[in-house]
Amino acid sequence: MKVKISEFDASAYLDSEVAIAEYLTAVLEENNPDLFLLALGDVAKARGMTQLAKDTGLGRESLYKALMPGAKPRYDTILKVLHGLGVKLAITT
Repeated sequence: MKVKISEFDASAYLDSEVAIAEYLTAVLEENNPDLFLLALGDVAKARGMTQLAKDTGLGRESLYKALMPGAKPRYDTILKVLHGLGVKLAITT
């Protein structure tokens, strides 16, 4: 009997503001820029990449490239993405 295993897609589980906040918070704690970009991409996919492109004024292709692990997006691009997703980062001590 063959068992088919599908690839895990985190975006399928990011269906609420709380889930998104917890996901991004956990990823930020890992202190891994590539993982953070991947997580932002998951959130963008969950919200809709086309809508995010419209909200940020960035092209869909540019968003995909900027949110790939290994990419080096500009700070202002990340801020546009966070703003477009309605996500705020906070600094605590």
